[in-house]
Amino acid sequence: MAKAKKKEKKKFKISLNLVLIIQLIVMLGISLFTTNTVSNRTRDSSDAHMEMTTTERSQVIKNYVEMSEHQLTDFSKARQVTDLLNKIYNRDNHLSDDDLPAGVKDATVEELTGLAQAYTGLFAGDIPTAESVWIGTWDTHILTHNSSEESIGMQLEEDPNELEQLHQKLLSKKGVVNNGIIASRSTGTQIISMCRAIYNKNGKAIGMVGMGIKTDGLINTLDKISGANKNLNDPKVKAKFDRSDLRNATYYMLDTENATYLFTADKEKVNAEVDIPELKELCEKFKGSRGNDNEGEYEGKIEYKVNGKEYVSSYVFMGDYQWLFLVNAPTDDVYALTNGMRMYLIIFGFILLILTVVFFFINKRQEKINQKLVSTIAKNSQTRQSLNTAMFKDVLTNANNRVSFAMDMESADVSEQKPCYFMMFNILGFSEINTRFGNDAGDQLLVRTVDTLKDIFPGRAIYRTGSDEFVVMIPSEGGQPAPDQIMNDVNTAFRQLMVPEKIDNLGAIYPKYKIAVIRRSGPADTSVVAALKDMTNRKGEATYGMIDYREM
Repeated sequence: MAKAKKKEKKKFKISLNLVLIIQLIVMLGISLFTTNTVSNRTRDSSDAHMEMTTTERSQVIKNYVEMSEHQLTDFSKARQVTDLLNKIYNRDNHLSDDDLPAGVKDATVEELTGLAQAYTGLFAGDIPTAESVWIGTWDTHILTHNSSEESIGMQLEEDPNELEQLHQKLLSKKGVVNNGIIASRSTGTQIISMCRAIYNKNGKAIGMVGMGIKTDGLINTLDKISGANKNLNDPKVKAKFDRSDLRNATYYMLDTENATYLFTADKEKVNAEVDIPELKELCEKFKGSRGNDNEGEYEGKIEYKVNGKEYVSSYVFMGDYQWLFLVNAPTDDVYALTNGMRMYLIIFGFILLILTVVFFFINKRQEKINQKLVSTIAKNSQTRQSLNTAMFKDVLTNANNRVSFAMDMESADVSEQKPCYFMMFNILGFSEINTRFGNDAGDQLLVRTVDTLKDIFPGRAIYRTGSDEFVVMIPSEGGQPAPDQIMNDVNTAFRQLMVPEKIDNLGAIYPKYKIAVIRRSGPADTSVVAALKDMTNRKGEATYGMIDYREM
């Protein structure tokens, strides 16, 4: 009888040990899975942050150049410009001045030149970033110049082949031709050179105007938003800056045609050949390319080493100008959260392993150890819940984030029988709002945007898919809701979003939006965001009652 009891006790111990071994394996598996999942998600989030940062800064460059092109266009339409060029063209081609206004017909070329020269100086004086503004004949002889009298009479393009190429560019584009970033002939200052053809009423090219925009203003703007020139003596600013993944970020802008540096923190490298092999390969790859979308841009990421230190760089290629803009940061900084999370979970798993092994060898204190394990598992669950919240929610607006959208798309049941509406609300000029009113005001506008969307679309999934863009997802079934109802709600939301946002001591923000709506009748994935973004970029600023809607 005693022997039988002894055997039963032994069987019980073996069964308990087996359970503990299985428990150990399961817990280790969970720890490894959680470590891998969280690490991948945080890495993707870091990459997305770098990509958004680069895109925003490249847009600053693009806006800077486009503003200068608009200014040159305005200059080209001035009466003083067209009168002078029409008079000289008629004189050189022995044509009558009868088609010119009376004041121009009776004036001499010298008188018109004086008026044009005065206007050139006044116009350039209103543009702080202008290094040069000039009027020239069709063969590039300078007639007026805002700052350099020595330049008047000089021919910019003496080589017949280069002159012919310039003419072809001007005639083919029918607008402003950007000649890239060069050194000014008169001052040696680095400028963005551009010119535009002038036509008479018969459509004949009779001359041209040009402008050189100093890059200093653009560089200062990029320095401020890329990490430099911050007041790090302010403890609050320094504390926020030190927590940023991009606290040590720098930027490059490269000329892909010549593989040279245009902008870089090391001023001695400006206009020098790119000396980082990976970046030089990018220049060769994009040389002569126009980009992969309507705006002529490529986006991507590249990793490289400089003096043994690893860097990650997010880039945007601007095909219209053959410029490659990159934001670079040490890999350890960009993926600090990913590495920290991985280390935390490894330590957590190691502690869990020790607890389980100790529990395995202390059978006499079975109940007490079990209670500790239950407590540990509960804490683990809370930790995972907190991590999930951090992973899938936008902290500022409490909207779902890009990671949440990607995961929801993987499980979304979208088909012809169950179509789904996706609508994007993109704040227009958000970086300018931050610059003018401050980041707190920008955050206030972001929060108000989400609150408005929640009021108009209660119970619907709202995602923040970019720094200034939000996507609302509305499933439908049985034809409900109908497209008309959706568009009515979108227009209602648009009307409420356009209400000015008052900012203390700074006036009011008059927000503008780009809005697009897609009705998806097939399997959905994250490409919906790209499609919506493409629609908003094509359409531009939204107009009430004329929101872009498509079915896919």
